[in-house]
Amino acid sequence: MGNDADVTRVADLGIKIGTMPSGLTASIADVPGVGVGHATVWRDEPPPPEGRGIARTGVTVIDPGGNLFRSPVPAGGAVLNGAGECTGFLAAAEWGLAETPVFLTSTMQLGRVYDAACELLIEEEPAIGASDVIIPIVAECDDSFLSDAGRMQLTRADVKTALDAARSAAGGPAPAEGAVGSGTGMSCLGFKGGIGSASRLTPSGHVVGVLVMSNFGSQERLTIDGVPVGRLLPAEPAAPPPGGSCITVIVTDAPLDAAACSRLARRAGLGLARTGSTGHHGSGEIFLALATGLRAPRVEPDVVRANTSPITGYGLDPFFAAAVEATEEAVLNSMLAAPTVTGRDGNTSRGLPASEVKALLHAAYLARLG
Repeated sequence: MGNDADVTRVADLGIKIGTMPSGLTASIADVPGVGVGHATVWRDEPPPPEGRGIARTGVTVIDPGGNLFRSPVPAGGAVLNGAGECTGFLAAAEWGLAETPVFLTSTMQLGRVYDAACELLIEEEPAIGASDVIIPIVAECDDSFLSDAGRMQLTRADVKTALDAARSAAGGPAPAEGAVGSGTGMSCLGFKGGIGSASRLTPSGHVVGVLVMSNFGSQERLTIDGVPVGRLLPAEPAAPPPGGSCITVIVTDAPLDAAACSRLARRAGLGLARTGSTGHHGSGEIFLALATGLRAPRVEPDVVRANTSPITGYGLDPFFAAAVEATEEAVLNSMLAAPTVTGRDGNTSRGLPASEVKALLHAAYLARLG
């Protein structure tokens, strides 16, 4: 069982999540200046010393664009359930700024990615480590159901590949989704998960883009546009265990300050709930929001921001709605794009059977019409 080649995104199901319009690529790439890059590590080797074991892992980088060390962007975060890790989260909460791209990877390799990020960013900006230091934002989910987590599979070269790809991707098509980059070994709602993205346009003309690394939930809770699809599909006893995590990154080009970013990030939890998340005890639902519309020089932030009025109060409502809708759609895109993947010990995460899902949704809509 697996997904279908002609159904790889929500739009291919013939449905629309929510009421707000999407951007041109219906992905986080619709936010001006934002790029996403992946490095996928897929190995089928014997264990050491003969080989490096089974790898279904990788790195994904979300780059808001520009020199984030010299000109950071407002940022804020929220946690639904904290059984996970995101370096730089506390600094972003304290300062209200993001000074590096966002790096996503697997749980046991977070340290390797952090070290590589420091080295690579220093090469780009010599002032790092000289005039000031950085705390790279690196977030993780557990891919050990499919990948041998006991082997350190990632290298500095993998992180560089993903970062370079993100740097060159701005203004391009939607990023690859599903079993790619850091999403290679992830499972979601009883099926294969991974990387998914979506976007929404606000009435003010701003873009809200979302990227998720989905790795949570069990099949019986899978809900698509309000239809309990997971309960209507046949279950398989060898499905991935429930739980997992989800990292959600929201980026907008609007002038939002740090407090508004934190509020925006919190709305990602509502999008996850619509797909079937319950914030499982062992999961780490960690959300970040970045806003490029109030970018300012590192040394004189108040000078530039004083010239731009941030959006506050009721003006944030369209952004909240956009974040909820785009998060819900991004999770579904992460599943629809992912094929069946078999990894360590023969563990298999099956692709969502999109043709069956499409038929179930069609039948549900006809029933609603009476």
